[in-house]
Amino acid sequence: MDLELEDTSALVTASSSGLGKASATALAREGANVVVNGRDADRLADTVSELQDVGDGDVVGVQGDLTEKDDIEHLVERTVEEFGGLDTLVTSAGGPPSGPFLETTDEDWYDAYDLLVMSVVRTVRAAAPHLAESDNGTITCITSRSVKEAIDSLVLSNAVRMSVVGLEKTLSRELAPDVRANSVLPGPHETSRIEDLIEQAIERGDYDSYEEGLADWAEGNPLERIGDPIELGDTVAFLSSPRASYINGVALPIEGGQGASNL
Repeated sequence: MDLELEDTSALVTASSSGLGKASATALAREGANVVVNGRDADRLADTVSELQDVGDGDVVGVQGDLTEKDDIEHLVERTVEEFGGLDTLVTSAGGPPSGPFLETTDEDWYDAYDLLVMSVVRTVRAAAPHLAESDNGTITCITSRSVKEAIDSLVLSNAVRMSVVGLEKTLSRELAPDVRANSVLPGPHETSRIEDLIEQAIERGDYDSYEEGLADWAEGNPLERIGDPIELGDTVAFLSSPRASYINGVALPIEGGQGASNL
């Protein structure tokens, strides 16, 4: 299916690795011009080099910290300067520390809110005027399945990420019809973070092999596996495309049916 994204412009935050990188990859593969973002200069450069080989569009790396307002504004400005406008915004950010409620501090809460919520608020605020000028302005927020069902020892993610979905739903009404806004709620995907966690568990003696660790992560999933990051990326690309022109205000779980929630 042609997603009609060739020669469009996209900005994907926190996209030098993980699900943000997968989303940027899927957009680049469809011919979009993509700005990727990260804090680590070397990792960002590697991502740019890798993505330049997957599609015909331009790929530009912009270093920046999503907890810094000036960095976010520069990120959006640079995208518009490079590509002459902005059609697609995908917001992503790393996860907050794990731990139970009674072990989290006020600082942990404020840091999680700044990273997960204010990064989206500031990025959308800077991008909205440019998205409104597009023929297909879209926002897709990558959050977590934890907004549907609380996950043990992830109180910060469980509580704070729900604000992003509330924001996305509000944007889907306030910015329409010029801009559509949706969110995706991923379960476990085989990102470098999952790979690192499994390798650490092997070193501790929890697993005998990587395959055993991967199977443990997939326990209880009807599809008997965890996701490939590009499966999430392809979904983001579809939601960003004219093919999804009547999908607005949706929070879409992408977790193989693992969740037990009816809605």
